[in-house]
Amino acid sequence: MRKSLSLLSVLLLISLNLISQSDPEAIKVLERFSAAALSAPSVSMKFDLVTVDQMESTSNTVPGSIILSKDKYRLDLEDNIIWYNGEISWNYMPAENEVTITKPDKNDESFQNRPSSIFSMYKEDYRNRLVEETSDRYIIDLYPEDIKSDLIRIRLAIGKSSMNLRTLEYKNRNGMIITLIVKDYDLKQRPDQSFFNFSPSKYKDIEVIDMR
Repeated sequence: MRKSLSLLSVLLLISLNLISQSDPEAIKVLERFSAAALSAPSVSMKFDLVTVDQMESTSNTVPGSIILSKDKYRLDLEDNIIWYNGEISWNYMPAENEVTITKPDKNDESFQNRPSSIFSMYKEDYRNRLVEETSDRYIIDLYPEDIKSDLIRIRLAIGKSSMNLRTLEYKNRNGMIITLIVKDYDLKQRPDQSFFNFSPSKYKDIEVIDMR
């Protein structure tokens, strides 16, 4: 009986160890995806941002665009525009004609603070698995190693021919699913550094809320 229990324990430990490991095939794809994006002068995307609340059975779609250059970015949505120059963030609300200035924590690696993390987050704190490979894309899931995380998984669809992002999906334990559906993906733009700075002179009578 003891031998049976010991064997069962060993098999269980092996199974848990295999589950915790990352998929080598997924790593290969993610490394190519990351290299293509991070070696480019910028990453430009036009997208639809779809938010589904499974608890409330509601769905909302917002069009937008973003240009990333290393950790700098400009994000354009219907209700606000965000500039981040690597040090300072400006969040402009057109309806109120006001801009809020903050200085984000550089140690904050969240997607909201550093969107470029989508190209490197697989390297730590996540296990990954190649879920599906079709004729034109790879489907890869990332699972947080922190079992207390509110995030269940992140799913990426990556195009085969040019290693471009097709979709990015965040699935949370609270029933919220947030999906970025990429409509255009460009690695050739060379934005001037001023592109990532807010220019108050372009906005007449704007209210400035400085929270730095």
